Parts: sequence; structure tokens; C-alpha cells
Amino acid sequence: MRWILYIAAADPTLTGLFLLVSPSLFGQLILGADFSGAALALGRIGGAAMFALGLASWPSGATMEPSTAANRALLIFNVLAVHYLSYLGSIANTKGVLLWPAVAVHAALAILLALRWSVSTRCNRTDQVAA
Repeated sequence: MRWILYIAAADPTLTGLFLLVSPSLFGQLILGADFSGAALALGRIGGAAMFALGLASWPSGATMEPSTAANRALLIFNVLAVHYLSYLGSIANTKGVLLWPAVAVHAALAILLALRWSVSTRCNRTDQVAA
């Protein structure tokens, strides 16, 4: 189930890179709005934070077990993204062409990460009982 962390870490890494390079295009595609002035700066700062989260969560080494902290951080990020993007689309009437696909991707990643965390926790408990 290691592949789940690779996919989940790629999401904020690539999204953050996209925000760093072109926050205006990101705003158009996801929110259906132009970014200007302070929104450009905040978009780039947010992009840098997302990029850092993705890189920090990236699994390292073929034999190393990915950290529970990385799984937890990516799970929290994706759950919050689902909630906020859903709010923007349903209550704030944001109309970006990629808004609802982004909600679907984050929801799928949150479910996969929750399942991975559940399986990992269960395996750790089994290992502790056996020892």
C-alpha cells in the first residue's frame, strides 16, 4: 500500500509547484476567478507550503516504512481540502472548471490514506501482541 503515499504526496507537490509558477491560472481553473495583488502573493506562499508538505511526506528508501506522521499529515490535508473546496462549490458558488474534479481527487486520496492508516495501525498492534 506504499503506492498510496506516493500518489498522496504527489498531489500537494505538483499543486504547490503549479501555484508557485502560475497562481492566476490555478485560480481560473479551480476557483473560476482571477488572482491579483495580494492573492498572487498568498497563492505563491500557499504553493510553497504545499510543495514542502509534499516533499516532506514523500516516502524515502525502498526498505523504509513510510512514516505514520506523513500519512497523518496527508490525510488531514486531503480531508480539509475536501471540506473547503466543497464549501466553495456549494455555498460560495465558486465555478472553476476543475473544482469538483479536485474535490473528487482529494476525497479519494483521503479515503485511501484512511484505509492505509487503519491497516498500518492494525498491523502494528498485531506485531506488538506477537512480540
